[in-house]
Amino acid sequence: MAGVAGISANRLELLQIADAVAREKTIDRKIVIQAMEDAIQKAAKSRYGAENDIRCEIDPKTGETRLSRVLAVVDDVENEATQITLADAKRRNPEAKVGDLIAEGLPPLDFGRVAAQNAKQVIVQKVREAERDRQFGEYKDRVGEIVNGTVKRAEYGNVIVDLGRAEGIIRRDEMIPRENVRYGDRIRAYIYDVRREQRGPQIFLSRARPEFMSKLFAQEVPEIYDGVVEIKSVARDPGSRAKIAVISNDNSIDPVGACVGMRGARVQAVVNELQGEKVDIIQWNKDAASFIVNALAPAEVSKVVLDEDSNRIEVVVPESQLSLAIGRRGQNVRLASQLTGWDIDILTEQEESERRQKEFAERSQVFMEALDVDEVIAQLLVTEGFASVEEVAYVDLAEIAHIEGFDENTAGEIQTRAREYLEKLEAERDARRRELGVSDDLTKVEGVTTAMLVAFGENGIKTLEDLADCATDDLIGWTERSKNKEVEPVRHKGVLDGFEVGRKEAEDLIMAARVLAGWITAEDLAQPESELSDEAGDGEDAPAAGSDA
Repeated sequence: MAGVAGISANRLELLQIADAVAREKTIDRKIVIQAMEDAIQKAAKSRYGAENDIRCEIDPKTGETRLSRVLAVVDDVENEATQITLADAKRRNPEAKVGDLIAEGLPPLDFGRVAAQNAKQVIVQKVREAERDRQFGEYKDRVGEIVNGTVKRAEYGNVIVDLGRAEGIIRRDEMIPRENVRYGDRIRAYIYDVRREQRGPQIFLSRARPEFMSKLFAQEVPEIYDGVVEIKSVARDPGSRAKIAVISNDNSIDPVGACVGMRGARVQAVVNELQGEKVDIIQWNKDAASFIVNALAPAEVSKVVLDEDSNRIEVVVPESQLSLAIGRRGQNVRLASQLTGWDIDILTEQEESERRQKEFAERSQVFMEALDVDEVIAQLLVTEGFASVEEVAYVDLAEIAHIEGFDENTAGEIQTRAREYLEKLEAERDARRRELGVSDDLTKVEGVTTAMLVAFGENGIKTLEDLADCATDDLIGWTERSKNKEVEPVRHKGVLDGFEVGRKEAEDLIMAARVLAGWITAEDLAQPESELSDEAGDGEDAPAAGSDA
């Protein structure tokens, strides 16, 4: 490219070089010619003085190069290099007026060695920038696709892949563990990010992400590509095991069978690409319990108990199925949890039976102490489904009276004792709350009980402002999950742990405190709802969305 500047007078060769560079770098010919113009401008400025405003134009058809110095027409000249008086301008162009630009032709430039080298650097830089822009523009819209490439080199565990007109990188943690690749190997990967960086566009590839498996199945299974079968979720332990949940939009097509293929050909093609990773294909079900039972396959499940507020599910399995359900190093239950989005606790039938017996004994003991009754009556109450003293105190009297061996007098006495016990407990909690210095203002927050006030006081929440300043996670706790999938999630307790308060209830408590503290108004809370009703097109006559909440 050094010759580009040196033989600029040779018009035909100039255009031939522009065409060759544009083809080689796959960029627009106009960009190459613009780069040449910039290079010649820079060389001309170094020859005639950098203070001059020098322009260069190359005719894209003939290759003719025109150099000119541009002067602005002004009344008073402050800079002779870039300005000219109106009188002088009129000698060159009688129609000139203040504010016009006058172009003054310059003779063709003979480039010296240094000027030619500088011109070459300008052209190389401009072409490189154009090439980077082209690469970024080409790949930024391909995020989410699978690309084929050739391994160019491996450095520090990262693999550089030649994609033909660009390079991609597979970082060590995005490779399948224990996968060895060598220079020249053909490789497939998933584009998960494209960033414009100082050293050019960076195309980030992955072979370990769940999306890579989804795309591989879409390539192997025509029903997925056509949208008849849909992949709902994927969970992977790269290189070891994976679970994929699928559903069919056509009742006549079995989604699992479509993914497996004739004699397992389709799933085997995916397994081979993923270095032998075992794949469990599971039918998705909108019923969470059924879906989780399917996800724990091949283990058999006896019973499930869902807790929708905390998004946890308890799964009971026979003793012989426990190790199968948990999997090696907890892999099966961990993948099932990732696939379904539920935290899964696994118990054996014996453990569940022991726990139920323990709960039965604990509840019976609570009733014996609170109601001052013997063990037989306490156990009868537990057997009938009463779980707390509150239920006994405020349930319809007939529900207690119909218990075998009870009459209305007995039921009335039990209910009276229950209410007296709760009143006494309430008084004790209120005294404890005052002792902890919890403000009376907190009692005005709707939904807050005295037991909660005690918990607030024990955790440093003593005023409306303290509660208003809380985040939802402060009240209900949160689960911290490590990037290392083999590390068990850590549960951080909240202030109201054990109160059966869900995320929505916790948010309502905090918002109510903010209203009472004067941080926001009730109208502020209703604002998003009114905006929703306006967007629905009903104007002022529309009822506020969610007004029952």
